[in-house]
Amino acid sequence: MTTGNRRNGPTDCPAGTVLSLYELPVGKSATVHSIQARGLTRRRMLDLGLVPGTRVEALRVSPAGDPRAYRIRGTVIAFRKEEARQIQISF
Repeated sequence: MTTGNRRNGPTDCPAGTVLSLYELPVGKSATVHSIQARGLTRRRMLDLGLVPGTRVEALRVSPAGDPRAYRIRGTVIAFRKEEARQIQISF
């Protein structure tokens, strides 16, 4: 746990904080905590290697803000907002 002043943004989160992948700032990394997606979307995420414990790095945001690119297991994968919000990450 950190002490002192702390901003409320995801760039300054203490260890153990859980956010959606969509909230991960570009240039930051986190670990997949859980996948909330169901059905074919969940299957696709699992097939891409996105399982709890996987490290993910936010790389880019498209000019329109959606989709966003992430590095997952050495591969660059883009997720739209509605998909990225179903992936829970922790620091």
